[in-house]
Amino acid sequence: MKTSQGDIQIYVACLASYNNGILHGAWINAEQAAYAIYDEVQAMLAASPMEDAEEWAIHDYEGFEGVRLSEWSGFAEVAKLAAFIAEHGKIGAELITYLGSLEDARKAIEDSYAGAYRSLAEFAEEMTEQSTDIPENLRFYIDYDRMARDIEINDVFTVETGFEQVHVFWSH
Repeated sequence: MKTSQGDIQIYVACLASYNNGILHGAWINAEQAAYAIYDEVQAMLAASPMEDAEEWAIHDYEGFEGVRLSEWSGFAEVAKLAAFIAEHGKIGAELITYLGSLEDARKAIEDSYAGAYRSLAEFAEEMTEQSTDIPENLRFYIDYDRMARDIEINDVFTVETGFEQVHVFWSH
């Protein structure tokens, strides 16, 4: 699921105003280059009611699908996260959270993605049926839930993005 341009935003506040009890800031589209975000922050600071405003902080954000930003996140990091989440949606964000870094998430989605299934048992069933001829009289005796458990222990990891939306990744 991809997002539409502008759905991923940060709210950047002017700290000179904030420290003087004035709320001044701007919602900025994070789906643009870091220098463009910087330019918009500079324009917001130039319009500040406080003279010589130069310090800022990210006070809010939306559209990052659960990925957390710090108030001091750099614009390059924000732009890269926004681009990845815009391209990959919830699964991209869940991978970043699960694996701990954007680079690991990018590598997993490019090199290790095995597909989306209703359950890991469905994945196990598909893998078994693709690789083995199962006699008709034995089909109902195969426990795909147990096979799925064993596969997850040894060979894959999963990320759930919703009800019956299990994304399977090979663990190398």
